[in-house]
Amino acid sequence: MTETITTLSGAIATGLSCACPRCGQGRLFAGYLKLQPRCERCGLDYGFADSGDGPAVFIMFLAGAIVVGAALVTEILFRPPYWVHAALWLPLIVLVTLGPLRPMKGLMIALQYHHKAAESRFGQEQSQEPGQEQRREFDREHQEP
Repeated sequence: MTETITTLSGAIATGLSCACPRCGQGRLFAGYLKLQPRCERCGLDYGFADSGDGPAVFIMFLAGAIVVGAALVTEILFRPPYWVHAALWLPLIVLVTLGPLRPMKGLMIALQYHHKAAESRFGQEQSQEPGQEQRREFDREHQEP
């Protein structure tokens, strides 16, 4: 039986591990950042998932602080030539931007699912939360008799 993740800590853990936000077992990504259409374990349709530019923005702020801080300290202490700066900071920029991008996108999608976040529909009734019907169907299928 597949358990549904209901806690915030569970949602964070599954997001950072790039797993399905509902069951925590299926893979979230088909490629580096391309989502699968649905979970291969529980069947959750990932059509609701839209992390937008959120992960990239958070990572740019974090990477900027790390790289600029390290470059300033290096410049003040050692005063290296520019080619040393390029040799040091260009690989670091690649690592601190591309490395956490996939887990951050997974985290944003898991939190979006956990908090039932959806795009606002002004003037329309909000008939369902993201994945609400699939969640009910999943719970019916996996109830203990």
